[in-house]
Amino acid sequence: MRWVQSLNWWGKRSVGKINSRSKGARYERELARYLSENGFPDSRRGQQFSGGSDSPDVVSDFPFHIEAKHVQALNLYAAMTQSIRDAGDKPPCVIHRKNNTESMFTCRLSDLVALLNKQQWKED
Repeated sequence: MRWVQSLNWWGKRSVGKINSRSKGARYERELARYLSENGFPDSRRGQQFSGGSDSPDVVSDFPFHIEAKHVQALNLYAAMTQSIRDAGDKPPCVIHRKNNTESMFTCRLSDLVALLNKQQWKED
């Protein structure tokens, strides 16, 4: 958790948590931009009105449903459970990172193997 120090309306110093919602939104835009620049040109940040396959964090032709997390202490199993619940027809994944680190990708091994086998069949 990151804290900032600011002056409140009566001139006293106060300490508050940085808005995690805006931090998450920035990361979703960053992911969409990264995917757009790396082979998935129609990627964009999803509409964040409710969880579900109709409102993913990142809308893309990426082969996985993306649950994006930019947190220092990630509960990976809770994030993956959320992605599974919201995935719809796509296999679920969590793309995550901490401050000042590179992004990581987590998915179920069975989904990865199925995708790789499908891709290998297309290339033959």
